[in-house]
Amino acid sequence: FLNTRNGIVSMLATRQFIPTKSRDPQDHLSINNNEETDSILSPFNEDASFLLPSVYNPKTFLDDVFSRSDAPAAIKFAHGTTTLGFVFKHGIIIAVDSRSTMGTYIASRTVKKVIEINPYLLGTMAGGAADCSFWERELGRQCRLYELRNKERISVAAASNILGNIVYHYRNYGLSMGTMIAGWDKTGPNLYYVDDDGTRLKGKLFSVGSGSPYAYGVLDTNYKWDMELDEAYELGRRAVYHATHRDAASGGIINVYHVQQDGWVKISADDSNDLHWDKYSTEKLLQPVEMSLG
Repeated sequence: FLNTRNGIVSMLATRQFIPTKSRDPQDHLSINNNEETDSILSPFNEDASFLLPSVYNPKTFLDDVFSRSDAPAAIKFAHGTTTLGFVFKHGIIIAVDSRSTMGTYIASRTVKKVIEINPYLLGTMAGGAADCSFWERELGRQCRLYELRNKERISVAAASNILGNIVYHYRNYGLSMGTMIAGWDKTGPNLYYVDDDGTRLKGKLFSVGSGSPYAYGVLDTNYKWDMELDEAYELGRRAVYHATHRDAASGGIINVYHVQQDGWVKISADDSNDLHWDKYSTEKLLQPVEMSLG
């Protein structure tokens, strides 16, 4: 099995693939179809498939192996991250941390969790780093092919639809993805959430990852549509900081991006520890404390 999986990894690395036709007949149903994405997804209809392990049922293989009485302890995937995005009058703010964890082990503090799909589209990573990185880079390739065929940029809706259809075809195969696709097209700024079940939602504000409850607390309190640029940058930065302060699986560098009409711009990259000791902890000490008895 390990050799087979290594074979899959090698194949992914060379990008020699066509997205699979699922073995479940119902998997041929597409969650979202329109003319714009049908032309891009035409390779899905070819009589070819992604290389899968040579077992009876790849979908249930791990469950079958680890359900045996003599099996070792089951593999448990523990993820941790904080990513967020919100739309306001000047565009879209994307803010992320940079800590990568494997359970309680901090694997890296410098992971780039924003995938720069093209100059007008950004994607975020939450879940499995390999899954998010690989499929969002493949999304970038599909978007470029669309531009070459149609002589215009792909819309944010169509780009998110492509990613949603890809992961929908691979649902129950073990993908771990909670992503946001943010960009500016003919209709203005657009923000979509896409996860490994094929769920695709359009919204004004999302936060994804283990630190998202803390980030939502800051966002729900302070978010306004008519924020000025510096106010919006600070909101994104502060929301991720509070998540890194309370969530052990989030931390490292806080990266903030701004998606504008003429493309995205990286605004800042601040160490969360420096922000805490040099700025936010001092603010807490200076705030007056009001006490009420009874």
